[in-house]
Amino acid sequence: MAPYSLLVSRLQKALGVRQYHVASVLCQRAKVAMSHFEPNEYIRYDLLEKNINIVRKRLNRPLTLSEKIVYGHLDDPANQEIERGKTYLRLRPDRVAMQDATAQMAMLQFISSGLPKVAVPSTIHCDHLIEAQLGGEKDLRRAKDINQEVYNFLATAGAKYGVGFWRPGSGIIHQIILENYAYPGVLLIGTDSHTPNGGGLGGICIGVGGADAVDVMAGIPWELKCPKVIGVKLTGSLSGWTSPKDVILKVAGILTVKGGTGAIVEYHGPGVDSISCTGMATICNMGAEIGATTSVFPYNHRMKKYLSKTGRADIANLADEFKDHLVPDSGCHYDQLIEINLSELKPHINGPFTPDLAHPVAEVGSVAEKEGWPLDIRVGLIGSCTNSSYEDMGRSAAVAKQALAHGLKCKSQFTITPGSEQIRATIERDGYAQILRDVGGIVLANACGPCIGQWDRKDIKKGEKNTIVTSYNRNFTGRNDANPETHAFVTSPEIVTALAIAGTLKFNPETDFLTGKDGKKFKLEAPDADELPRAEFDPGQDTYQHPPKDSSGQQVDVSPTSQRLQLLEPFDKWDGQDLEDLQILIKVKGKCTTDHISAAGPWLKFRGHLDNISNNLLIGAINVENGKANSVRNAVTQEFGPVPDTARYYKKHGIRWVVIGDENYGEGSSREHAALEPRHLGGRAIITKSFARIHETNLKKQGLLPLTFADPADYNKIHPVDKLTIQGLKDFAPGKPLTCIIKHPNGTQETILLNHTFNETQIEWFRAGSALNRMKELQK
Repeated sequence: MAPYSLLVSRLQKALGVRQYHVASVLCQRAKVAMSHFEPNEYIRYDLLEKNINIVRKRLNRPLTLSEKIVYGHLDDPANQEIERGKTYLRLRPDRVAMQDATAQMAMLQFISSGLPKVAVPSTIHCDHLIEAQLGGEKDLRRAKDINQEVYNFLATAGAKYGVGFWRPGSGIIHQIILENYAYPGVLLIGTDSHTPNGGGLGGICIGVGGADAVDVMAGIPWELKCPKVIGVKLTGSLSGWTSPKDVILKVAGILTVKGGTGAIVEYHGPGVDSISCTGMATICNMGAEIGATTSVFPYNHRMKKYLSKTGRADIANLADEFKDHLVPDSGCHYDQLIEINLSELKPHINGPFTPDLAHPVAEVGSVAEKEGWPLDIRVGLIGSCTNSSYEDMGRSAAVAKQALAHGLKCKSQFTITPGSEQIRATIERDGYAQILRDVGGIVLANACGPCIGQWDRKDIKKGEKNTIVTSYNRNFTGRNDANPETHAFVTSPEIVTALAIAGTLKFNPETDFLTGKDGKKFKLEAPDADELPRAEFDPGQDTYQHPPKDSSGQQVDVSPTSQRLQLLEPFDKWDGQDLEDLQILIKVKGKCTTDHISAAGPWLKFRGHLDNISNNLLIGAINVENGKANSVRNAVTQEFGPVPDTARYYKKHGIRWVVIGDENYGEGSSREHAALEPRHLGGRAIITKSFARIHETNLKKQGLLPLTFADPADYNKIHPVDKLTIQGLKDFAPGKPLTCIIKHPNGTQETILLNHTFNETQIEWFRAGSALNRMKELQK
């Protein structure tokens, strides 16, 4: 048998792997490290420039900023076919970032690949597994104890395979990336849907599933459908109560939750300069809620200021040299153009139950009365990866300070989540944290917490109708507290703070008065706060673990009896035949996000154990047959039962099954468990009216067939009691529709067409059983 190193070399050659560490030290105009943590990994603006020039000459037209960065990272810029919205690009991302919930499966897949080290700088961030209960320090200690096995696995896997490890308490992945790793022109992929946060520093940062991350960590060119580009021209300037959050809340109302699918949203125009760097990050972060591939801002002086304040002036100086490549060309073309006058933009609040239901704050109270939404605000929550910057905390503290001056505290419960240890330490030093405590707030751990359902909420019972307001990004049914009757609204941190003080949705801080402890009425003034601390940031505790130079002795243990971790078994290979007589597991009615397909909250503890977490498969999806969640008919026994139990029954009896879905199926989180679980439990295809981008890719990676109705009206032709046969797989080819035969119980049949977006590489994934199986085939 050939030596292991030779096998790896052959695999890299077969897959077109770049020799990253060699390429990264080639001569360039100036050697500037990508981060303080990787002093020997350099920013390659020279390569970006070279590739852009090649593509510009080929296309012979002005380029958008998105195109410059994306095409500047092409594996083969001279020959790559480039057509927006149609061709698949082979790209070379600069780095990978993983949060702890998704990193478990990503690292398990990387271990299965058999490769010894990651090929690009990669990091793991422990932010998802810390439940909000009592407050920061107590919750962190509890999380370290409960999740010790998982944290140990991630720390040792990081050490073994060359991945940097940010310990629990470090902060939220996207804030850590903005502070340390993002830079203008970077191409970064992350295993979290809000990875686009890095666009606030002028990078193309894209959320993906773990299997995509494994490709990049293995040094394989990463495939992305060539994005369209939506331009958002900003004019005027922000002022008063209007914040950067209001820009994306407005855009979400315009484009809806799927309006950005397949596109990068590129902000530009004179209004950009009125937004802080962290404000731009807020806007890009929540671009995930319109389905966008990512969002980005052009490099400007606000980014330079932020880079310098976070100890990266050398990167800012280098970016200045290459600035022409970090802004759009004059006269570039956008597939769609939206214009927003920031001077006219009013504070917004979006919700409930969907992030694109936009209301001006001035109107939400009357709308709530009309719709029967609870006006009383039970809890106000600020922070999250979207809004936890120094500026956010400062503006909220400015509002709180005014209330305190009049003897008031919050009428609602109030929680504060710092975005990182650096933010926590700095707002403690500068007094913001104490002001927020004084007004009635509880400072939680530096983690995601209630934003992703990690909230041990005690003030209501499940099923109790109530309202909360947050500065988060996502407000799907049950998202924050697992209560389907919680009406969650999304707005800016300062508006959350004002509403929590007033205690009602009917309060408009721009026009309404509060009554002070002395009985006198007063109006809150629009908050004003520094975008960055006047002194240097306080870094707080050191929470980073460098991977060792020599990891040959490092062990990564996964107990065969563990309930939290499970080594992966390869999925079965396609048998070469059409899919005959597929049973319909569930026909889903209406919105079906990844929260519906694979719930978070208490299920996060099983993210490293595929079989255990599969017990949450589709438990939140509404069955069209009976209008209920987690209740489907077993086609054999005719009894109704939980979706996972029914899927396991089918799997045990060799019955292959299919899911029928509605519009934008799989919107929301990047969690690939929503694709792994149906594959593990015997699913073969998901047929919908349309898919969210990340979920569609995740399904392909795991060997499932994401298919769409050629005629969306055909959704109505399929009934839960039918059986389906998918024909044409023997001649499966890009752009060629498949045929579906619907077999009704009365013996009649109908034939419909199904579309797909598979390319040749993705068809190979399906034939091999999964993308990981295909990688192993090439390795052999």
